Formats: sequence, C-alpha cells, structure tokens
Amino acid sequence: MLNYENSNEYMEEIIHIGKKLVPEVNEVFTRRYEILRQIEKNQPIGRRSLSQILEIGERIVRSEVNMLKEQGFIEIHPSGMNTTEFGENSLGVLKNFVYNSRKLHDLEELLRDRLNIKKVLIVMDSYDEDESVIKEVGKATASYFKSILAKDMIIGITGGKTMQMVAEGVGSDNSKNNNVVVVPGRGGLGRSVEKQSNTIAATLAEKLKASYRLLHVSDNISKELIDKLIKDPHTKEVVEYIKKIQTLIFGIGRADEMANNRGTEEDKIENIIKKGAVAEAFGYYFDKNGEIVEEVNTIGVSLNHYKELEHPIGAACGNQKAEAIIAISKLNKNLVLVIDEGLAKEIFKKI
Repeated sequence: MLNYENSNEYMEEIIHIGKKLVPEVNEVFTRRYEILRQIEKNQPIGRRSLSQILEIGERIVRSEVNMLKEQGFIEIHPSGMNTTEFGENSLGVLKNFVYNSRKLHDLEELLRDRLNIKKVLIVMDSYDEDESVIKEVGKATASYFKSILAKDMIIGITGGKTMQMVAEGVGSDNSKNNNVVVVPGRGGLGRSVEKQSNTIAATLAEKLKASYRLLHVSDNISKELIDKLIKDPHTKEVVEYIKKIQTLIFGIGRADEMANNRGTEEDKIENIIKKGAVAEAFGYYFDKNGEIVEEVNTIGVSLNHYKELEHPIGAACGNQKAEAIIAISKLNKNLVLVIDEGLAKEIFKKI
C-alpha cells in the first residue's frame, strides 16, 4: 500500500496511472480544457472564431463543444458560446491541475529565491504567443492587490497597457473602501490617453469606490519646469500624497522602450543602451545589476521611496523584458512580481 503525504501527491499518482491505462486521456483532457478556457476568455464566441484561435478544424470544435454543452460546462446562444457557472468553477479546479502539471509553482519558488524577492506569480502561457495573456496578468495582479488592500491605504499606480489591464481586472463588486486614496505613480508619458497613469488611477479608484487625486503633469519635462510646477498648490497636494504611497502597482519597461516613449532622440537612446541600461523606473535608467547608469527628469515615486515600500507590485508581459525585471528586482526585496509563463522561463535562462 502506497502512502501519500498530501492529497496533491495522491491525485498526481492517480493521474499518472490513468495516463498509462488510457494513454489518450492526456491529449483529450488538454484539448477540452483549452477549448473551455478560450470560451471563457472570449465569450460570447462562435465556433468559427474558436476554431481559428485554437487552430483546429471546425468539425472537431463542433464535436467538443457539443460534449461540453451536454455536460453543463457551456451554453450556446445565437450570439455565441458562454461558460456556465459550473464551467467557470470547473476551470478554477482544472487550472490548478494544469498549473501543477507544468510545474509552475516550482518555477515561482525558484525565481523568487533566485531574484531574492517576496513573491512571484506566474500566469499560464506566453504573451509572445498570445497577446490576450496580458488580461490574465492584469487579473492576477488585481487579485493579489485586493488581498492586501486595507483601509486608509494610499495606492499608487503607473501607466501602460499592463496597468490598464490591472485596473480593469479589479472588477466592480467592491464595497466602499474606508479612506482609500489612489494616485498616479508618475506623470503622463506617451500619447495614448487610456494608458496614462491619470486615467488608470481614476479607473482603479472608481472600481474600488475610493477617492483619487490626479497629477496633471507630463513625465517628460525639464527639471526647471518640474520645480515650478511643484509649487502649484494642486500639484503640491498630489505630490504629497505620492510621497505617502504605501502600495505601488507598476509596469516594468525596457530602457529603450521607455526612452522612446519619452521622445528621446535616437543618438541619446543609443548612448543610454551603450552604458548598459536595460530598465527605466523612478527617474533612472538601470543596468542588469540594478546600478544607475543615467538620471532622467521625472515627477512621481522616487527611487528612495520605492526602496522603502512594503508593498511594491510589479507586473510585466513579454520575453524581451527579462533583463529589465532582473534589474528592477534588485531594488526592493519586498517586490511581488506578476509575469507570464514565457517571460518566467526567459528570466530563468538569464539568472
């Protein structure tokens, strides 16, 4: 008689035996799980669109979705297919199984130890292969953030696509939070309004039913102008809130991308890269060792403030950000990092 220390080991042994007894079970399970997952992600969705996403024939899709419907996992309407409550609950259970089968929990712990930070959360699949993964990274970041949310908390959030997904991923089922304030973690950067830190801070506050303050200042202006603007009563008030941020949710950008977003001239970008810069944050460009290689004019969370934060939460997608993450991870051991599976594996290769 075999002995098991926990239920996970028992389940893994059952699955192992099941695969030997019915070799095709793994293929069928994986296919049906992926079909159900894609329906949940893209609902309502038609069979043809689902077939294109999965890159499998419509005949196979039709057969599988009929089975899922008969078993109560999905509903089929004229507008498309939707997961049922049972289907969504089942996905949660199945996701944990798939997560374990890919040994992502092991990879989370390994990266946490190698990067010497508080926590790593990995979202399944690679952003480089499926850009919709950014929504899952946003949801996972939002879920962790809500787990540490407390009354009287001052929250900072930066801009960018990933942070936009975080704000949207919070959901709107929140009771009024006691005296919580949301502020942008930095000034405006780039041209896309929906990705600006101001817009995202306001969206997050609305979802949390919290109050917010906006920083109507570009993050790409001269030091002289920054000094003048800080004297403005409204700007000064927001800056004072920023200095008191307890939780910062921020995206992690490559040095060349961030320099380009700032409208930096090409020759200056080349010079920054030659100095070894791989990441930009908190008014500085950093090399892979987390050492400062150049300072930039910025308004927002300072580097010294960031280093003292108890709850910094960084989120990123895409393999090309591996070196940037390694650099930023050296600045605060309290960092909680949320990344996609492809990026996690790329970081592992480089540390």
